[in-house]
Formats: sequence, structure tokens, C-alpha cells
Amino acid sequence: MNRPKKKIVLGVIGSDVHAVGNRILAYALEQAGFEVINLGVMVSQEEFIAAAIETAADAILVSSLYGHGELDCRGLRARCDEAGLDGIPLLIGGNLVVGKQAFPDVAARFKAMGFDRVYPPGTAPETAIAALHDILRMESPDDEYPHDPD
Repeated sequence: MNRPKKKIVLGVIGSDVHAVGNRILAYALEQAGFEVINLGVMVSQEEFIAAAIETAADAILVSSLYGHGELDCRGLRARCDEAGLDGIPLLIGGNLVVGKQAFPDVAARFKAMGFDRVYPPGTAPETAIAALHDILRMESPDDEYPHDPD
């Protein structure tokens, strides 16, 4: 069964120029069957929203490694909702805050800001892919293309 690919807007928010992880994540998402709209680095909230609207995206994945993600992401959920992207899944990962802070506290703050999933530095792309399958109620590739019985 050939189903349309789910569209994911991906980028590194704010003044962050860390591109390697973004490229790895984009590749992993594409290999997992997603259509990736990769905005690259130094992406504003407005650019994420415009791309999501323009492409009818199913989710937005935000990356931040320079520690200022908490500042860069404030108000993103409200802006998405105001732009007509009510409830679009928002996922974020990376080094989101300055200094060493307990990750459960960081995750709680981002969830309070409207993010559906929050990931620490070093999270494997497969973790976000599994979350997207869950959030978007997608069948796993093994379910979609069952193996022939032995």
C-alpha cells in the first residue's frame, strides 16, 4: 500500500549554526520514509511556521545546541496556533539551556511551553522517529509492509 509521506519541517532555531546533527536527523527521517523540509540553521520561529503552512506539514522538529533554545522557543506554540497550525506536533532536542540543569526540569519547562516531546543531547534519531510514528498514528514499516509467512 503506497501512502503519502508525512511531512516534517526540521531546523535549528535562533542564532544556532550547529549543522551536523541537523543533517544526520534529516537523513534518518528521509530513510524512515518522511518527507523532510530541512530549513537548515539559524531559523526563526516565523520561518518554521511559514514552512509548515506552505507545505501542510504534519510536525515541526526543532533543534538547538548552543544553549539558548529556551529563549528562542518561547511563544512558538501560541504563534503556531495563531497561524492556523493548532496542535501541530512540536518536538525539540539538543542542548536546550545554558549550564548544567537536570533534564527532567528542562523537559518540564519545554512541555509547559507547548512542546509534545523534548529530548536531551545525544538522543538517537530513531527515538524521534518512533515518537513521530506514535504522535502521527503511523504504522511502522513492518506493519505497513507485512512479511510473507515462512
